[in-house]
Amino acid sequence: MLRKNELARHLKHDGLRVGEIIAHRAWRVIKPGWLRSGDDRLHSVLMKNYVWHPDEPASGDVRTHGIYSFRDVIRCRDEYLFYVVNGPLLFGQVKIWGEVVEHEWGYRSQFGKVVGLDYGDPELLDKFRKVYRVNQATEPTAMPET
Repeated sequence: MLRKNELARHLKHDGLRVGEIIAHRAWRVIKPGWLRSGDDRLHSVLMKNYVWHPDEPASGDVRTHGIYSFRDVIRCRDEYLFYVVNGPLLFGQVKIWGEVVEHEWGYRSQFGKVVGLDYGDPELLDKFRKVYRVNQATEPTAMPET
């Protein structure tokens, strides 16, 4: 991983600009327990102390970490590419923008914002959809035949 980050530091920006990208990712939910208090925020799965706030974009330097997301939908822990020890995960969509580095499975971006929570524990989905003011993404429906 360090090697790829080192390479990213030396990439020349080619001036290409695109609109926002909708990608997919997972968030960790911290539930209250004996030694920790829970909160009403989604957390990064791998960056232990990174919190996604509802009213401000997540941000990171794409030359070191950035905001990671996947090109393809992930619906459960088994589809997630990283081993996660504790806590429930919620899966959904993130809008990414700013500097974006494309990788084999997705992206590393400068900014990201939760735009949909689609899979996970139904009670947690309901709770966090309200906190982040997002709705479940719906599959397109066929037009009725006339």
